[in-house]
Amino acid sequence: MIERHFVLETADPIIFYGAGNANLRMLRALCPKLRIVARDNVVKVIGDEDEMASFEAIFEALEKHCTTFNQLSEEDILDIVKGQQPRRENSDVIVYTTGGKPITARSENQRKIVDAYAKNDMIFAVGPAGTGKTYTAIALAVRALKNKEIRRVVLSRPAVEAGEKLGFLPGDMKEKVDPYLQPLYDALQDMIPAAKLQEYIETNVIQIAPLAFMRGRTLNDAVVILDEAQNTTKSQIKMFLTRMGKDTKMIVTGDYTQIDLPPSQRSGLLEAMRILKDIQGIAFIELDKRDIVRHKLVTRIVEAYERDEKMMLERQMEKKNNKNNRQEEE
Repeated sequence: MIERHFVLETADPIIFYGAGNANLRMLRALCPKLRIVARDNVVKVIGDEDEMASFEAIFEALEKHCTTFNQLSEEDILDIVKGQQPRRENSDVIVYTTGGKPITARSENQRKIVDAYAKNDMIFAVGPAGTGKTYTAIALAVRALKNKEIRRVVLSRPAVEAGEKLGFLPGDMKEKVDPYLQPLYDALQDMIPAAKLQEYIETNVIQIAPLAFMRGRTLNDAVVILDEAQNTTKSQIKMFLTRMGKDTKMIVTGDYTQIDLPPSQRSGLLEAMRILKDIQGIAFIELDKRDIVRHKLVTRIVEAYERDEKMMLERQMEKKNNKNNRQEEE
C-alpha cells in the first residue's frame, strides 16, 4: 500500500468536490479499492501501486475538466472514470464563465484581438465603451493562467478622476482606489469561481493595482493588462510598457474619446500608438461602434455623441470661416 497526495492547483475545490461532497462520494464509489480523503485543496489517496497510477490519470483529467468548464457534474466524473470523452471544448471559446457559459469573440475586431495575442507580445486595443476590449483581454489572461502558460496576471488602471475627487472618498488608500479597479474585478468574477479568485488575489497570482504601483517592477512570466490607458500621460505609459519582462505579454486597452486628463496634457495612449506604430511584435486593433456588445442603447448613445461632436466641429469651423471673411472684408 502506498499513499499519495494530489493537489488541486487550478480547479476550485468547492466545484471539484461538489455540493455536500457529492462528487467526492461518487469518486470513492467508482474507485472502491482506494481510500480517498480530501481536505482543503489536497486529496490524500491510499491504495496499491496499480490502482494509484489509474487514479492519477483520472485526477488529472477531472481537474482539467473542472478548470476549463468551471463545472464538474456526476455525469462528467462517470465519463472520465470510464475513459470516455466528456463534453468537448469548443476551439472558438476563450474561457468559460463560472456558470459554464462559453466566452467567445463576438465581433470581427474581438477576433482580431484573440489572433493578435497568439502572434504578438504586445497589443493595443482601442475603441469606444462596450466593445468588449477589456473583457476579451482579461479572458485571454485567465485562459493563459488556467493553461499554466504563465504564473500570474497583473491588471492595472490609472486612478484618474472623472468628475469626482479621489481625496474625498472615504477610507484608506486601498479603499480609495478600489472603485477605479472594480470593472476589472467584475470581469474576473465572471470567469473564476469566487473562492479560487480570492485565493489567487491573496497569493498574488492575480494582482490588481493602480498604475502608480507598477513603477520599479519587472514583470516576468505574466499577462499584464493596462486598462483605460487613454488617461495615462506619456511618461506613465512609457513606464508601464518598460515593465515588460521575460515570457510576458502586455495588452493595453483604452478609448481616446473618453480622456479625463486636464486639457493641457496629451494622452499617453495616443503618443504611444504614434511612436510605436512601426515596431515589430506590437499589434494595434481599433474597435468601433459595430463591435459594441452591451445593450443596444449603448450603440445609439455612442452614435448620438458622435453626431453632436461632428455638429460642434462644423459650428466651430463655420464661426472661424465667418470671422476670417469679416477680417478680409475689413
